[in-house]
Amino acid sequence: MPRLEVQKTYKVYIGGQFPRGESGHCYLVPLKDGTVTNICLCSRKDVRDAVVAARNAFAGWSERTAFNRSQILYRIAEMLEGRKAQFVDELKQNGLTAAATSKEVEAAIDRCVHFAGWCDKYTQVFSSVNPVASSHFNFSVHEPTGVVTVIAPESPPLLGLVSVILPIVAGGNTCVVLASENMPHTAVTFAEVLNSSDLPGGVVNILTGKADELLGHFASHKDVNAMVYARGNAAQFKNIQEEAVANVKRSYDWSSRDWIKQGEDPYLILDLQEVKTTWHPIENISGGKTGY
Repeated sequence: MPRLEVQKTYKVYIGGQFPRGESGHCYLVPLKDGTVTNICLCSRKDVRDAVVAARNAFAGWSERTAFNRSQILYRIAEMLEGRKAQFVDELKQNGLTAAATSKEVEAAIDRCVHFAGWCDKYTQVFSSVNPVASSHFNFSVHEPTGVVTVIAPESPPLLGLVSVILPIVAGGNTCVVLASENMPHTAVTFAEVLNSSDLPGGVVNILTGKADELLGHFASHKDVNAMVYARGNAAQFKNIQEEAVANVKRSYDWSSRDWIKQGEDPYLILDLQEVKTTWHPIENISGGKTGY
């Protein structure tokens, strides 16, 4: 008798753990080889649990040094490189060609390296020393916004997911992400990479399910500080903007980007930053203010 392979169970990723969806419901996603996978159909409770995990992780992650965040993002690239064949195979099962799968996985690895390099540089590039008329220094510096919810692109399923997560966490934020509905497999496998790459639990939380059912919960949650949308549906983004008014959360539409060509953009980090301006008196050696 031929051996029956052990099929992978695709769960969600919340707070560094891999639970099944709270409701126990799933939806079916067919693969190229004729098999069908059960994908967790997340509910409002899953969104709430993920936001709690992201909020709990925010203080520790935002206070880490930029260099340490850079090390962890580079470690993600290392782990992704080591599991390249697995991601290529999963993308092929989603119907992509061999050439397209290799290109996407390699681009995702390179994107991890790219944003790892920006972790300790964006503050120097975008912050400023402002000219003032009084005897003060005036600095504008950037600080992370907080918890960010994300509706990831449908396609490309891996590169799109990586491209929206990395600028958010590189800037010290934490996030809750809804993966591609029709091709969620690589998102769950990418969560396994995150779990083994020194990234603290709760910094990135990955859910699966249907955007129409979860969109309102992502946008209306009062403990979410910003939301990113990347699906290209104008009606859905309008709904996000209306729901976001409740706690004046920021909403960004990243739908128009070609993630193959336009994903390496440090201004994506800047979208999820708050500008803090500080004043400091200029003092002379004796401790008093100078005369100018």
